[in-house]
Amino acid sequence: MSTLAAMTQPLASSAEPLAANLVQSVDWLAIAPPTLAAVVGLVVLVADLFVGEQRKALLGWVSVTGLAASVLLLLPLLDGDRSTFCLTGDADVCSYAADRFTLVIQFLVLGGALLAALLSVTTLKDADKRLPEGEYWFLLLSSAAGAALLPASRDLATLVVALEVASLPAFALVGIRHGDRKSSEAALKFLLSSVTATAVSLMGISFVYASTGTLYLTQIADRIQNVDGQLHTLAQTGVVLTLVGFAFKTAAVPFHFWVPDTYVGAPLPIAAYLSVVGKTVGFSGLILVTVVALPSYADVWGPALAALAALTMTVGNVGALRQQATRAYSAVRLLAWSSVGQAGYLLVPIAAAAYSDDAERSVGSTVAYALMYAAVNLGAFAVAALVGRTRAANRITDYRGLYATNPLAALLLAFFLLCLAGLPPGIIGLFAKVTVFSAAVDAGLGWLAVVMAVNVVIALFYYLQWTTLLFRAPEGEPAAHRVPAPLTAALALTGVLGVALSGAPQLVLRFTDTGLF
Repeated sequence: MSTLAAMTQPLASSAEPLAANLVQSVDWLAIAPPTLAAVVGLVVLVADLFVGEQRKALLGWVSVTGLAASVLLLLPLLDGDRSTFCLTGDADVCSYAADRFTLVIQFLVLGGALLAALLSVTTLKDADKRLPEGEYWFLLLSSAAGAALLPASRDLATLVVALEVASLPAFALVGIRHGDRKSSEAALKFLLSSVTATAVSLMGISFVYASTGTLYLTQIADRIQNVDGQLHTLAQTGVVLTLVGFAFKTAAVPFHFWVPDTYVGAPLPIAAYLSVVGKTVGFSGLILVTVVALPSYADVWGPALAALAALTMTVGNVGALRQQATRAYSAVRLLAWSSVGQAGYLLVPIAAAAYSDDAERSVGSTVAYALMYAAVNLGAFAVAALVGRTRAANRITDYRGLYATNPLAALLLAFFLLCLAGLPPGIIGLFAKVTVFSAAVDAGLGWLAVVMAVNVVIALFYYLQWTTLLFRAPEGEPAAHRVPAPLTAALALTGVLGVALSGAPQLVLRFTDTGLF
């Protein structure tokens, strides 16, 4: 018996530190914002089984409250950087980091989801039970939770999981209108493009892992510089495939084909959500992969992203310019093509980071531009949702004379469009464009700055054309636009935010310091 005890004692002593190495402390405050969104989503899904049809609207308000609480949970994290799920032997290598970059993107994502939720309350009420409310809110909150997790991800496994948690519910939301052919077609195109992107990204990530032996972004940055000569080609292929996969997610040309039909087929609040939150997810992931994990391959991804930026902004703006004002859903299609063009502007500073001595400032220009774009683009979709309540086809011509029937909505839409164009009084749009332009010039990408300037001029035409239409005399009997309380709240929030940032653009420009490095 004593011999057996002596034999098992070394085994027990060796097992104890092994088990201890598997135990990680969790910083619950750091992960609270995405966790709360996910928990509220589960609560809403379960509550849907017990709530009667007459009280389904409560689920929407619970979801709105949950997203608002998730945004407020970002405030305690402003004191300093936090990280969790770290290696026990190296506390600096973690899977989750709540730094300045993370908090800014999470504010943008959760705030965008909150505004989309406010729009959704009215949309679901107008649908008159044709949309399943419990499933709708669960999918929206689940997608928001994944989107909020992604900017905090500091290893490729967590990054991919967060990306798919944000994307998979979005497929269902696009196709949630049962029996609607446009909705089903949009969901299918969105699904096929996203699945392709995921497959390509996973293959690229597997090659990077095979070359470096790690999934942590900071360790990849160190090890990929010293890859064995036999694995050099494998590493390069992994970098290229990973970039191609994220180019799909950002709707960069030529991987943008799903955008117009998806925006038209989806419920309008989901189109707004995809235009801001979906785009932010793709760009934050692209920043983490390129600037944090692969800075030594800047000579590969820098020129590639610069070319993609030029192509994307040009195709997006030309596509918006070609929209016929009398075509059904032309207003939504114009916003869709505009979002493709805006994606090109967002790519410029990331490409500039490859050539700049201050990569952090270049990346910060993308973050600052994304904040401006999120506020005003969601506002434009809010006005589109208002007009769409009486004009289901949502043509650009349906906005003619909007000032005569709803002066405040017309003024807000004009302001949002001028912000997107970069014209006064949309000062925040002008400052954001100047910041992106400066990032390109400072990095020595003069040709890209010229392409951007040309595209800004092209965009002026269709933005101003739509703006002037708002103040013309209406044709026929003008339609009265009754504004429900949730829609009023969304318009008020975006309007106040846009005006405040135009009055004090330095509030956004402060975010050029991301704290990523």
